[in-house]
Amino acid sequence: MQEDAPTATMPRRFFETKEHASLYQKYMIRAPKEVISLILSYLETKKGKPFELAVDVGCGTGSSTRVLASHFQKVVGMDISEAQIQEAKNVVFSPNVSYVVAPAEKIPFEDGSVDLITASVAAHWFEVDEFLREVDRVLKPNGCLALYCLCLHYDLHYKDCSESLTDTFMEAYDFLLREHGDKKCELMRSEYKEIFDAVPFADKTRVTNILLKCSMSLTAFLGFLESLFMFQIFSKRDPEKANAFLKKLQERLLQIMGVSSPDTELEIHNKYICVLACKSN
Repeated sequence: MQEDAPTATMPRRFFETKEHASLYQKYMIRAPKEVISLILSYLETKKGKPFELAVDVGCGTGSSTRVLASHFQKVVGMDISEAQIQEAKNVVFSPNVSYVVAPAEKIPFEDGSVDLITASVAAHWFEVDEFLREVDRVLKPNGCLALYCLCLHYDLHYKDCSESLTDTFMEAYDFLLREHGDKKCELMRSEYKEIFDAVPFADKTRVTNILLKCSMSLTAFLGFLESLFMFQIFSKRDPEKANAFLKKLQERLLQIMGVSSPDTELEIHNKYICVLACKSN
């Protein structure tokens, strides 16, 4: 994991350690099925079948890669982090899924060879203009691009204390973003509007209202928070303070919920945004 701020021409590298990759694999919130259905429907409308090759850029531990396996002859996940790719390879899945260590700005495929390029909660870390030039190079005519991401606001729901839970969590979350975040997160805050504007294809759309609802224990949700890059930076800078921060947050949330067990389940609401684009024939 890179400690110093990257320069304007360097990709962000916050997900480098084996321990972080393991946390990410265990706790990362997965995109709802509606996102994948939207992407596949868009590809079928614009290009049509057969679906031969999909490339998942910034794939992390591969959860966003594996969901494509049953729809394509071949799926390749790529990430700049060797630790993330190794974690992905540790999941025995399907013979048509493979992984490669590579930066988003150098997609290792031939010109006009890819049906679909995806990036899940990742495109804001890329050097966007360089990445989009590569997308234009490797996509087939009528091939498609799909960039999707969670928004930065989480609603926590439990009985009649949802508002207090949400306010308390978001206060902590905003602190992490403010003190240990990165300016690239502004692309998430604006719901990928700048990335959408930068896509060079005339045929493009941005969907901003895909609701995410998932039930998980408080332990798992705080594990998700711990897996995020800004908490990892906090922990690297001051492990004692970071651990105390997480412990205090758990205590406050349990107190609001009126329970003693962090295994108590709550419901998390957020929304996904998705940028879809089609390369002209």
